[in-house]
Amino acid sequence: MKKLAVTFAMGVASLLTVGAAMVAPTAAQAQAVISVQVGPPPVRHEPVPPPRPGYVWAPGHYEWNGHRYVWYRGDWMRGRPGYAYRAPEWREHNGRWDYQSGRWDNDHDGVPNRYDRHPNNPNRG
Repeated sequence: MKKLAVTFAMGVASLLTVGAAMVAPTAAQAQAVISVQVGPPPVRHEPVPPPRPGYVWAPGHYEWNGHRYVWYRGDWMRGRPGYAYRAPEWREHNGRWDYQSGRWDNDHDGVPNRYDRHPNNPNRG
C-alpha cells in the first residue's frame, strides 16, 4: 500500500510539472500593460549626442514603478539593420494613461511585427 501511495504521489507531481511547463511559455510571452490615472510629468530635455555608427539613440522616458514616475535617461542601442526603433511613449485613453514600451519595427507602420497580422505589407502606410 505504501508503494502505491508513493507511485501515485510521483505521478501527480509529474503531471503538475508537465502542466506548469506547458503554461510557462504562454505566460512569458504576455506583454504587461501599464495603465495609470495620473499623467506623466513633462519630458525632460536631453541633448542628443552626435551620431554613432551602428547605434540608434533611444531617448529618455518616464516609467511607472507602481507608486510614481521614474525617469530613465536616453542611451545608445545597437542598431538592427532593416528595423526602425520606436521610442517608449505614454498615451491618454479615456482618462487613463497607457504605456507603450520601446520596440523595433521593420515595416515602419508602428505595429511590432509580432502583433502585426500582415507584417511587411507594401500597401500599408
